[in-house]
Amino acid sequence: MRVFGIVAEYNPFHNGHLHQINETRRNGATHIIAVMSGNYVQRGDTAIIDKFKRAEIASCCGADLVIELPTPYALSSAEFFARGAVFVLHSLGCVDGISFGSECGDSQKLYSAAIASKSLSNSVELRKLLEDGIPYPSAMQKLALEKFGEEISDVFSHPNNLLGIEYLKALDFFESGIKPMTIQRKQAMHDSMNAFGDIASASFVRSLAKNKGAYLPFVPKKTAEVLKRCFEAGEISDIINLEKPILYKLRSMSPDEILTIPDVSHGLEHRIFSASKTAKSLDELMFSIKTKRYPLAKIRRILLCALLGVKKEHIKILPPYARVLAVNDAGVEILKKAKRTSLIPIDTSLLRLSKINQETKLFSELEAFATDIYALSAPKIQPCGREYTIKIKKTEQEFKP
Repeated sequence: MRVFGIVAEYNPFHNGHLHQINETRRNGATHIIAVMSGNYVQRGDTAIIDKFKRAEIASCCGADLVIELPTPYALSSAEFFARGAVFVLHSLGCVDGISFGSECGDSQKLYSAAIASKSLSNSVELRKLLEDGIPYPSAMQKLALEKFGEEISDVFSHPNNLLGIEYLKALDFFESGIKPMTIQRKQAMHDSMNAFGDIASASFVRSLAKNKGAYLPFVPKKTAEVLKRCFEAGEISDIINLEKPILYKLRSMSPDEILTIPDVSHGLEHRIFSASKTAKSLDELMFSIKTKRYPLAKIRRILLCALLGVKKEHIKILPPYARVLAVNDAGVEILKKAKRTSLIPIDTSLLRLSKINQETKLFSELEAFATDIYALSAPKIQPCGREYTIKIKKTEQEFKP
C-alpha cells in the first residue's frame, strides 16, 4: 500500500482534479487521501455545494478517503491552510507522499523557493514592503528577485506554486517523512476563465454552472449529476445570500472584537468597524475595506471568520482530529491502517469527536455552527443540526469522466 495525500477544495470536482488523481496513481500511489475544505473555501467564499456532496463526488472519482480541513484552516492564509492540511496527513502516520499541482512542475525549484521564502519571511525588508501596502506574494517576489535571482523570483508569481511552497515548508515544520510530488498544470491556470480541451479551472466551471452555461464537458459525470440535482433543489450556495447576516454581525462587533479575527492587524479593525456602519451591501463593504495590502480574497476570509466566530486562537491549535466526510472500499483499507498509526482521533461522527477533549469540543462546536450558517447560503434554506445527524455511507468508485 502506497498512500498519497492531496489537499483540495473540489469546488466543484472537475476533470483537472481527475487528471491529478490519475497522474498520482500513475506515479505509484495505490491509495489516495484528500484533505478537503468544508463548506467554506480559501478564496473567502461559500462552496458551491455542501461538503458532504463534494466529498461523495471525490470519493466516487478516485479519492479513496476524504477528510475535512477544519474551517479555521480552510479560511486561512496559504501558510496556515497548507500547515493545517499537512498536519492532518502527517498525523495519520500512514501517508507516504503528498501530490500537488504547480505551474512550474519542478520539485527542486519549489524546494529552492521554499528555502528562499523561509529566509525572507521574517526579514526587515519584507516587513517594510508590507507596511508600504505591497501584497505578500508581490513582496516575496520582489525580494526573491533581489536576493535569489529571476528564476526563483518567477516561482512566486503563480498561485499554485505559492501553495506548493507552503506545503514544502509545512513538511519541514513538522519534520515529516512524507515525500512531495508535484504535477505541472499545463492547461487551465488557477482562476482562468478559458478552457483548454476538456480542462477548465474551478472558477470557470462555477461561473458556467451558476449562469447555467455549458459546464458538462469539463466535469465528470458524477459532478454533473449532483450539480443538476442541487440546482433543481435550490441548493446552490452563494455568499451573497449571507449578505445581511455578515452586515449584522459586523455592526454588532466592537473594534476590539474585530481585532480577534485572523489576519486583522495594523488598525484594520477600525477600517472594518467604520465601513460596517455605512455599507449597504456586501460589495460596498468589501470595497470600502480593500487596500493594496488587503486584497478581496483576504477581506472575504475576514468577513466570513467574523460571521462564523473564527478567532486567532483557533489557528494556534493544530487540527485536533481527522473527520471523515467520505470513504470507498480502498478508503476503508486506509482507515484500518490509520487506526493503528494515527496521532489524532479519526471518525465519521462529529458528535463522537466532540466528546474526546476540550480542543475537539471547541473545533466540533465551531464546525457545527459554521454548517448551520452555511444552511442559509442557498435559495432553499436548510435546518440546523445536520453535522450531528448525517450518516456517512461508503461510496462506489467511478473513475471515468
